[in-house]
Amino acid sequence: MKRTALLALLLASAAFIATPAKADTLSVIKERGRVNCGVSQGVLGFSNADSTGKWTGFDVDFCHAVSAAIFGDPDKVNFIPLSTKDRFTALQSGEADLLSRQTTWTLSRDTTMGLKFVGTAYYDGQGFMVKKSLGVKSAKELSGASLCTETGTTTELNVADYFKANNITYEIVSFERPDETIVALNNGRCDVYTTDASALYAQRLTLSDPEGFMVLPEIISKEPLGPAVRQGDDRWFNIVRWTLFSMIEAEELGITRENIAKQVESGNPSIKRFLGAEGDTGAPLGLDKGWIYNIVSTTGNYGEMFDRNLGKGSPLKIDRGINALWNAGGLMYAPPAR
Repeated sequence: MKRTALLALLLASAAFIATPAKADTLSVIKERGRVNCGVSQGVLGFSNADSTGKWTGFDVDFCHAVSAAIFGDPDKVNFIPLSTKDRFTALQSGEADLLSRQTTWTLSRDTTMGLKFVGTAYYDGQGFMVKKSLGVKSAKELSGASLCTETGTTTELNVADYFKANNITYEIVSFERPDETIVALNNGRCDVYTTDASALYAQRLTLSDPEGFMVLPEIISKEPLGPAVRQGDDRWFNIVRWTLFSMIEAEELGITRENIAKQVESGNPSIKRFLGAEGDTGAPLGLDKGWIYNIVSTTGNYGEMFDRNLGKGSPLKIDRGINALWNAGGLMYAPPAR
């Protein structure tokens, strides 16, 4: 009897967990009138709220793009700040419709957590930031150092593998929030901050003495960062995936926020189809035929989103590098939207 009761309880729990994934997410969002988008608790350049509560950043803009695709309005978004520890639970439970939060796409996350990554929005890798006063020029000189990082990330495993392979001793000091990690670094509780290199450049600007710190040259992991949704709702997965792809293809086609009105009036049939002036790519997704036009006219293409938040138009000045388009020496490539 006890075994039967336990089995029944487990099955009931599994059914409860699976319920949000079986829902028609697009219909729920339309009825609610907003997209619930899970973001970080504050990383400059990716997702950060100012003193008035206004959110900005690369991940934030992607949420705006999804809103524009659905409603024709980029501002119908409810931003939910999530810690690294709580981000997956929020998505699994249905609290968030979408996770756009510097999250690494891995096998285990894609197969055992009820998640589905829609693609890679930013190719990154784990690095190390140290005090210049330590006189360290390489991660291989960090023996005996204390490392600050966030819990619930791939960071600790990456560090363990790298330091073991190089016979380096170390101590991990973990925190739930990035701002707690920065405070610890400022206060000398650790010698090193290790996380994705992009976040290191962003967090360096929030330190009390940014010039007193440097990012070491080593990149010790592959960190393909991308949006994720729950498994079990293919239409919602396709909407979010093709929002990302359409922004990448818009850049390749040379379509920007400034020229999109002229582009849609051009004689190029592929651009007309792409922007919804001919045909209807939105119908299979349950969206308006001008859904891509709405994304690009309000949020811009992928390159515009990158430049204003992370690149030359931002305080971070991060080089596009491998996040450039495939035909410009990078890895960004989208299937045709046709």
